[in-house]
Amino acid sequence: MSILQLNDLYFKPFINKDEINAIVKHLATQVYEDLPKNEVPIFVGILNGCFLFAADFIREFKGDCEVSFVKLASYQGTSSSENVKQLVGINEDLEGRTVIILEDIIDTGNTLQEIYNIFRNKNLKELKVVSLFFKPDVFKKELPINYIGKSIEDKFIVGYGLDYNGLGRNYPEIYQLSTIPKMKNIVLFGPPGAGKGTQATFLKDMYNLVHISTGDVFRFNIKNATELGLLAKKYMDEGDLVPDEVTINMLKAEVEKNADANGFIFDGFPRTQSQAEALDAFLGDKNEQINAMIALEVPEDVLVERLLERGKTSGRTDDTDEEKIRNRFNEYNTKTAILKDYFDAQGKYYGIHGVGSIEEITKRISGVFDKL
Repeated sequence: MSILQLNDLYFKPFINKDEINAIVKHLATQVYEDLPKNEVPIFVGILNGCFLFAADFIREFKGDCEVSFVKLASYQGTSSSENVKQLVGINEDLEGRTVIILEDIIDTGNTLQEIYNIFRNKNLKELKVVSLFFKPDVFKKELPINYIGKSIEDKFIVGYGLDYNGLGRNYPEIYQLSTIPKMKNIVLFGPPGAGKGTQATFLKDMYNLVHISTGDVFRFNIKNATELGLLAKKYMDEGDLVPDEVTINMLKAEVEKNADANGFIFDGFPRTQSQAEALDAFLGDKNEQINAMIALEVPEDVLVERLLERGKTSGRTDDTDEEKIRNRFNEYNTKTAILKDYFDAQGKYYGIHGVGSIEEITKRISGVFDKL
């Protein structure tokens, strides 16, 4: 989940789809267990917002049931209107029936009051209300809400059926109204020998960004025997991979050190999709996001020549063996393919031709920077 822009507003990640699914399943189980075993309730969804919630809830409900919908309107932009209109009513004969209302969110209670008005003279056996989300700070009515999935603060949310001026309903997660991101954050990627370090040095000065190199961060933490450094060294000494959590916490610490930065160039991180998701979540909590993944694309044979040449003076043994070099490329290609798809799905992947002079390549990357 990353920062979402809908029309003129920005929204940050708030509730992921796994948590939503768990809440819905719990609500459906509660309702089923509270009903008499031979009861066939009729679930009434309040459109438009509840359509995803209603569909998932009904699939989780283990008993027989009927389903209907009413459509009410109370939102204009991001604020709840005091005037609620009934647009579509119930046509079924509900006398003696148990009716269970499915609502996506209850805030002021104006819509809920209208619901009670609709069913006041229907001679129901029982009326219950299930709300996925509830804003207790602004609830104005003396009306019962039988089942609440999650209580939240009074901030506008979108996703999972909820919209902002018609947009956002199709997202499987919930996003919360946020401020405009202020930073420009870049993931700089490329195979060994592509020139990431060189380009990062130029770009951080051109755009006044902080360059965070995973290798440098590891070396700093290990050299200074920080808690994370000692933990990482323990894994490395035992020949094990350093867990994502340790790497991510090191990167987080670097970001926190530079809270007033204009943005960051992440070099060598993320390397896996789980790391990318963790980075998105961390930045999202700060109302920030990754703006682009810029990948330097260089033919493998050119890179092999570069690294073998570098190996003559660098002292790095892994730059002197062509087989080891190509194995490093295989590892990079496997990981990059996943990350490319991840960022491409967000419209944030930019492949840059990485052959040419340093100045030419910098100019190509700057062309991407200047459009972000």
